[in-house]
Amino acid sequence: MDLLQFDAKDLYYEKADSQEVEDLIQYASELYASGEAELPLLQAYLRAPESLNVLVSLNRFYYYQHRLPEALLISERALSLIRPGIDFPEDWRQLERTHISEAPKDALTRIRLYLFTLKSIGFLNMRLENLELSKAIFEKLVSLDDKDRIGAQGLLELVVRRQEAAEGIFRMPQAFG
Repeated sequence: MDLLQFDAKDLYYEKADSQEVEDLIQYASELYASGEAELPLLQAYLRAPESLNVLVSLNRFYYYQHRLPEALLISERALSLIRPGIDFPEDWRQLERTHISEAPKDALTRIRLYLFTLKSIGFLNMRLENLELSKAIFEKLVSLDDKDRIGAQGLLELVVRRQEAAEGIFRMPQAFG
């Protein structure tokens, strides 16, 4: 199944939240420059903890504030909410191509969201120097996506280079012996 050839259905941002939650997200966007956006986003989360709109907003806030551990937590939460709707295994390591190829075509939008969210988790782990986990995630994505529609191949190569560079630092010959 080509991850680019599909009719976009069931887009998370088309799902309406309550007016209160939408207002809180809007208010947070107005407060972003002042650095006070977190509180309305957390209030929105408390009112709609399963809203992907809220989670995406929180994730972006934390990422752009360079609060990567918090962004990672939010991405992991989003993945756990997306997964049951597409009947994927609880552990992404058990994901196989057949989970994607045998999925109903109308689930492809959610499958792409799952895969891009998993890519986000890999990227955040890479930025947090959890290189082994990041590498494993990117290897899984590459194995599932032979046309690299998700774009994990370049990130996998980057992680491998970072690991090699780190190993090279520790293998440097002693100049003074």
